[in-house]
Amino acid sequence: MPFYHQLGSIPPKRHTVFEKADGSGIHYEQLFGTEGFHGMASLLYHLHRPTMIRTISEPVDARPVAALGHNLNPRMLQGFNVKPADDFLASRRTVLFNDDVALQNAAPTRGTDGYFYKNGDSDELIFVHQGSGVLTSLFGTLKFGDWDYLVIPRGTIYQITFDTPDNRLFITESRSPILTPKRYRNEFGQLLEHSPYCERDLRRPTYLAPTDALGEFTIKIKKEGLIYDVVYASHPFDVV
Repeated sequence: MPFYHQLGSIPPKRHTVFEKADGSGIHYEQLFGTEGFHGMASLLYHLHRPTMIRTISEPVDARPVAALGHNLNPRMLQGFNVKPADDFLASRRTVLFNDDVALQNAAPTRGTDGYFYKNGDSDELIFVHQGSGVLTSLFGTLKFGDWDYLVIPRGTIYQITFDTPDNRLFITESRSPILTPKRYRNEFGQLLEHSPYCERDLRRPTYLAPTDALGEFTIKIKKEGLIYDVVYASHPFDVV
């Protein structure tokens, strides 16, 4: 039993004509899912076509490289020794990885200034060890603070801003979907009474007024470990 959550305006029925209030045209429906047409999904209604792409840059290789292989030495990973960096993406330091997951430490002094980000490879789980700010995405805005977990499904276009330069994050990038553990769910998806957290602990995004703007908007998209600068012709946060 997944949450049914509505923000903003939607038509009475799915996959039908949804006219704009001023009569200037129709909204553009986007089916957003992380596993194709399988699994949980959301329907988003845009003011403009979300497929209007102006340019795509040559990619930058962001794949981690193993410093050591075939090694059994025990190690202490001192994440608080990671040096601060002046950008959210540049601050990420992968410390452990395999084919399914990458674990990163980060100390960003600033967020995604001047660009948007989309991880097309993995779900992201960001543990905010220290810091506060706002996560803004296609789905709305979400304030966060110390010891919060931010779950960001793959394919989500988002921006993150911080209140101060003093931030410490522990980031998990998972190629497998991030879900609640099966042993803590009943057959309908509700969290059981012995689970360490429940639905009351989960906070959802709040409404974000759509941005109706055309121009050039850079979305950094990660796919197969490569990051592309993709310039959209409309603002990605135009969801009503």
